[in-house]
Amino acid sequence: MGVDAVIFDWGGTLTPWHTVDIRACWRAVARVLDPDRAEDVAERLLAAEAALWARVRTDHASATVDEVFTLAELTVGPDVLTERALPELFAFWEPYTHSDPAVLPLFRALRSRGIRIGVLSNTLWPRTEHERVLQRDGLLELIDGAVYSSEIPWAKPHPEAFRAALAAVDVVEPGRVVFVGDRLFEDVHGARSVGMRAVHVPHSAIPASERGHTQGVPDAVVPRLSELLGLVDSWRVAP
Repeated sequence: MGVDAVIFDWGGTLTPWHTVDIRACWRAVARVLDPDRAEDVAERLLAAEAALWARVRTDHASATVDEVFTLAELTVGPDVLTERALPELFAFWEPYTHSDPAVLPLFRALRSRGIRIGVLSNTLWPRTEHERVLQRDGLLELIDGAVYSSEIPWAKPHPEAFRAALAAVDVVEPGRVVFVGDRLFEDVHGARSVGMRAVHVPHSAIPASERGHTQGVPDAVVPRLSELLGLVDSWRVAP
């Protein structure tokens, strides 16, 4: 079968993997919310985020960054959240959001072949922040459709998350779509469960605590994103 679209995971796939001190992240946010109780607030935010990500992995139900603050039982007004807490959060993550240098030429090459490009990301962040970083990297205008789990009820590997991504790139037949990701559970197992072809990019040091109960078997493995185009081309012309 041919290839009508390639859909990518975001963090750890389009962006390189980084080992990040999450506690330091929430400590920075806590300092702007309540400097006198920053350590306590940071621990509550850290625990809340961990609980939400555990829910994502076990129930495949989505979560949002607003829920982190709610679950941490912090009384944060919408103006404080929008004007102080979230900018501090995103500023902390800024160095880790830059796309792999191979992504821009890859996207351009896919588009030149008439292949649609999609993104499906498990994320707590709002679309606006993802679009900001994609625009910064010159990628936003090359993406035909993007689905962020923070906007829908499900998260990968739930089949409905992948069906939402198919709809976003306007492709009906999942067998004509390639999904690319760095995680064998969320990305590979999830994509193959709905009939997509799955490519594993094994360049992320995923902690054991974040691995799901099923290690999917990919249709192909590419060590680097720069090697993906040749694989897609071979699938386009295969009899």
